[in-house]
Amino acid sequence: MQNLYKFGAKKFWIHNTGPLGCVPRELARHPHNNTDLDRIGCYKVHNVVSMAFNKGLKALCEELRSTFIDATIVYVDIYTIKYDLFANYKRYGFTKPHKACCGFGGEPNNYNVKATCGQPGYTMCENVTQNIVWDGLHYSEAANRVVASQILSTKFSTPPIALDSFWKS
Repeated sequence: MQNLYKFGAKKFWIHNTGPLGCVPRELARHPHNNTDLDRIGCYKVHNVVSMAFNKGLKALCEELRSTFIDATIVYVDIYTIKYDLFANYKRYGFTKPHKACCGFGGEPNNYNVKATCGQPGYTMCENVTQNIVWDGLHYSEAANRVVASQILSTKFSTPPIALDSFWKS
């Protein structure tokens, strides 16, 4: 960011990381029991790491705002948006939030690192619009629509600056 600023960049849109402990890939790859999961079935340790990273990133954005006073630096809380998808999946029309639409292995996550989406033996969900996660890691188009809508609302942005203001003079 500092190099970009030196070369004249003045507008930065920074997204934090999502709740990695909620995606099927991580839940399937790491053996766990119920005490390892939070109240909505996400792997606690992964989300603790995600939140620690995000805390540092937010502090860095605040520091850079005071350093680059003529720059616009917007921090977007993707973690909260995506965690809400998993916590309130029914409200958004999703089913089985921790199950990949395209993958291998069936319940509960439909994910196997040795046979991922597109490899021999994979299966596909019947209705992609009902899944949060497409292939174990990447969010489905339906989930990304919800995420985009929340981003554009500016409710999760600090400061709450609309994205379209970035390409206006």
